[in-house]
Amino acid sequence: MTTKTLYLLCSAAPPVFDVAHVIEDAQARGWSVCLGLTPTAAHWLAESLDGLAALTGHPVLWQYPLPGEPEQWPAPDALLYAPATFNTVNAWALGLTDRLTVGLAAEALGNGTPATAISCTNSALAAHPQYEISLATLRNAGVQLLLHDNTPTDAPAPFPWATALGGLDTTAAQH
Repeated sequence: MTTKTLYLLCSAAPPVFDVAHVIEDAQARGWSVCLGLTPTAAHWLAESLDGLAALTGHPVLWQYPLPGEPEQWPAPDALLYAPATFNTVNAWALGLTDRLTVGLAAEALGNGTPATAISCTNSALAAHPQYEISLATLRNAGVQLLLHDNTPTDAPAPFPWATALGGLDTTAAQH
């Protein structure tokens, strides 16, 4: 079986704490997973980074390499950015690549790599006028978007990890 490479990029939002299970699910679907984190997400998962690197077989990245350093990951066959926070969605749509994960996501669009994102924000930030513009920009660029409202409720909706991975399986098969 040929292994496909998935870039799993994560912002700092509560669903990031499920990332080990998501990696295992993706691997069971035939993906080799490369995990990239925003600096805050890396801080949140600091005690798990070595274990996550062992699980994926690749270094977990959260900052750009120094000039001249070799690539640490193979090229992606697909990209999943989840959770993608308000800041991430806007930065990606605007091409603001000061964070490694947004830079990788922007390059994926330029390279025609299938990309899926699960936005994760609260209702107050989702009401900001730039947010819908950014979502539309990403949709128009070909990103498959799944929305997740992170506003605390008595019965929060589960984060749609399995739906996103299933969609990637279908999209990657078409490329």
